[in-house]
Amino acid sequence: MDRFPEEGRRSGPAFGLAILTCLAVALGLLLVPPLLEGEPDEVRQAAPESAAPTRPQKPSGRRPGVVNLEAEQSYRSTLAAGTGIVIDPTGLVLTNNHVIQGATTLRGTDTDNRRAYPARVLGYDRSGDVALIRLEGAARLKTARFGAPEPVIGDIVTGVGNAGGKGGTPAAVTGKVTSLGQSIVATDEVNGSSERLTGLIETDAAIRPGDSGGPLLNTSGQVIGMNTAASAGVQVKRRGDPQSSPHRGYAIPAARALAIARQIQRGEASATVHIGRTAMLGVEVRTAVAPSGARTNGASVSGLLPGTPAEPAGLRVGTTIVSLDDQPVDSPARLTELLLARHPGDTVRVGWTGRDGLRRTTPVVLADGPPQ
Repeated sequence: MDRFPEEGRRSGPAFGLAILTCLAVALGLLLVPPLLEGEPDEVRQAAPESAAPTRPQKPSGRRPGVVNLEAEQSYRSTLAAGTGIVIDPTGLVLTNNHVIQGATTLRGTDTDNRRAYPARVLGYDRSGDVALIRLEGAARLKTARFGAPEPVIGDIVTGVGNAGGKGGTPAAVTGKVTSLGQSIVATDEVNGSSERLTGLIETDAAIRPGDSGGPLLNTSGQVIGMNTAASAGVQVKRRGDPQSSPHRGYAIPAARALAIARQIQRGEASATVHIGRTAMLGVEVRTAVAPSGARTNGASVSGLLPGTPAEPAGLRVGTTIVSLDDQPVDSPARLTELLLARHPGDTVRVGWTGRDGLRRTTPVVLADGPPQ
């Protein structure tokens, strides 16, 4: 696994920080960090409910096609729990990328037939937080219903998922659509990674850790979105007085998530979509820093994973990767981008500088690693 944590946190223009709702357990310890941080001036107020909907107002009772996911991340000694949506009876399941990120072993339990299946990642879009997996050996599964009309503010919705990572019958929470087209910066407190997500559906449904990747349903039981992030009830200052911020859940619109899943199903890689297994160099890197303390080009090696190609290639903590196949590496993000275009078994030329300042180029055969 190659991990490239960002230094510091970015603040989104509209909402500040929201945590991704994937439940993680590290060495038996349940990690449930605060769900929202940021100044309230950064929070855009939801549109007033004057736009009253004329649609049915009864929450949906139909919830087939939901999968409880468990991901073992052996390199981090953690277990993660999330949710998936069955989009094909043969076992194709849509979920969030952050649910499967770093997974060395993945298992899905279909909540309709109660059977557990080993799962394989077919591909993912890191920037869109969408992944497609296959439940191996699955057949004749019940599928979720898509094709819903676009939601409007005030619509009654139901969020379904593996809340709390408990497994079994999925939990369901009901709320209303409070806003559309929202942008957030979502942060995973477990590994420190963050990403900017745009065009999201905002609801006041109490989406919880573990619900990531689960369906957001309309009153007809159709999928209108995929739950991906949430914030809830922290004390913040507003005009000098501490107040409790309302719960907000966020979902990727169903049409967008499904379009990415179909692209992965067709095997069409792109600048954002990775298909198949993930190549691994075996380093943890961070932004390179000059002796003066200023940031400089390159990806500084901060850790090596045992049994991976990096160590026998001569890379050590403190060395700086500056190129891959003669393409410049000016940041950890660029190294991620270049490696995602490769596949396990590929031989790449890694350019790096040691503590002595000398530049070297070493051929490395990439290993098979977890999804990024």
